Amino acid sequence: MKIKKQLYPLKFTPILKEKVWGGNKLSTLFNKENLDSIGESWEISGVHENISVVSNGILKGTTLNQLIDTFKGKLIGEKVYQEFGNTFPLLFKFIDAKEDLSVQLHPNDTLAKERHQSFGKTEMWYILDSEEEARLILGFNSEMNETIYKNHLENNTLTEILHSEKVTKGDSYFIAPGTIHAIGSGVVLAEIQQTSDITYRVFDWDRPGIDGELRELHNDLALDAINFEPNEAKLDYVEQINTPFQLCKSPYFITNKLVLSEKIKRDVSKIDSFVVYMCVEGEATIKTKGASEKIVKGETILIPSAIKKLRIKTNQATFLEVYMP
Repeated sequence: MKIKKQLYPLKFTPILKEKVWGGNKLSTLFNKENLDSIGESWEISGVHENISVVSNGILKGTTLNQLIDTFKGKLIGEKVYQEFGNTFPLLFKFIDAKEDLSVQLHPNDTLAKERHQSFGKTEMWYILDSEEEARLILGFNSEMNETIYKNHLENNTLTEILHSEKVTKGDSYFIAPGTIHAIGSGVVLAEIQQTSDITYRVFDWDRPGIDGELRELHNDLALDAINFEPNEAKLDYVEQINTPFQLCKSPYFITNKLVLSEKIKRDVSKIDSFVVYMCVEGEATIKTKGASEKIVKGETILIPSAIKKLRIKTNQATFLEVYMP
């Protein structure tokens, strides 16, 4: 397939995932297609069999893999391309939990490569909406070790040892591999993670899946992957206006928040990476040399690495700005 060699801010068709715990808020809040029980909208994905497709401009219909193969470092950054080749390294999602998700954890890079020939799954969350009393499960509520954990697992009392906490809009969390966690009912969030779809479920509320069957648990695999040490997942930040400020810095991604009340110029020339903007409030027009693209709440856009300067024109908008370190 011959692709014209011009790059501009790229949008992709969301990949919607039906989940037993999903609802309709991705439609009502973020204008996604109105389908029943949509739990996830994969905004930009390089996961096998879930490759994003461009939805705007002259490259419309081109897959993310085709883009990387053609543009290489000009699309994703020279350093990123040297490390990851034709694999897009991050996965961007919006998630709507009408019901509690399974209690789960993810393997680190070493285990994931050894067992699944995959990246591990480090992720972060930004809370977009939460009902009153909505909660997250994050780690354990007391000192924990493998013996105590296995005892509760065997006696079906795992929920007694899990730590949960209330969440509100604007809260942000870093979920390291090995951390026991679950998104609780009534939470809508943005998720940024490594390109991986590996999850070890350890408890699923004795709830049948969409097909009516109980979903598989992965307790044997999970046991070697769990981090029993206390962890502080919540990210503290001080909000600023009209300038990017950092929410999260990890070896896998950097996430800034950008709260705008006026138009700004953004120079990303020192970033050797693609830059992704997830619009979580308001709307804006992103202008680059020779291109202009409107983005509204619930949309995600990728700025190729070859584009070093942009203008964001708005009266009110909030973005998550994400790139590779």
